[in-house]
Amino acid sequence: MVYVVIGVTEDGYREILGFYVGGKECSTGWKEVLRDIHTRGCEEVLLGVFDGLPGLEEAMKEVYPRADVQRCIIHKVRNTLNQVRKKDQSAVAEDVKSIYQSNSTDEAHKQLEAFREKWDKKYPKIAKSWREDFSALTAFMAYPSSIRPMIYTTNIIERTMKEFKKRLKTMNSLPSEQAVEKVIYLVSDECNTKWATRKLRGFKEAAPTLQQMFEERYGSPTETQVEE
Repeated sequence: MVYVVIGVTEDGYREILGFYVGGKECSTGWKEVLRDIHTRGCEEVLLGVFDGLPGLEEAMKEVYPRADVQRCIIHKVRNTLNQVRKKDQSAVAEDVKSIYQSNSTDEAHKQLEAFREKWDKKYPKIAKSWREDFSALTAFMAYPSSIRPMIYTTNIIERTMKEFKKRLKTMNSLPSEQAVEKVIYLVSDECNTKWATRKLRGFKEAAPTLQQMFEERYGSPTETQVEE
């Protein structure tokens, strides 16, 4: 098991902040990871994006109480469609899409109610699940529209994990956990070098609003930066 934490600055640059090899995925393990990231200097976070692991959102709020928490929409949709008969999957997919592609939480709530009215008799557990997770599924709507497609899923992490697996798969055997860590470190360093010159789409337009959100949530910078 490899835990990976990827950060995105308000300017849109990605960086692997840490990776942790070993153990099993659980909320306790993630809490320790988040505490380590916080201790190492990542103290101000606007939004954390996760899959649906139970307890993970609570762990995030414990370490970063001022941060918003976003549940990965793609994971939620996949889980939803797994509970739907094949003949209904296309229609259900379109209807849940109307929820998360709404322009505001109010509109999303109206779309959710329309979904409930249409599907509640046939799939009552699905509508209930979306209602229960509504806040975590729509947190991204409080952010600039130009970056919403980038922040409502964990796709960035999933693509990075695929790169790790691809690199590890080419090796017949790794003698120890330390050997795995070395490979992950080298791949992480390559990713960070590449990402340092590649800004994610939409963040240039969103930067002023994100800076304002940081200041409202954490206060203005107290130290003046002096160029040397």
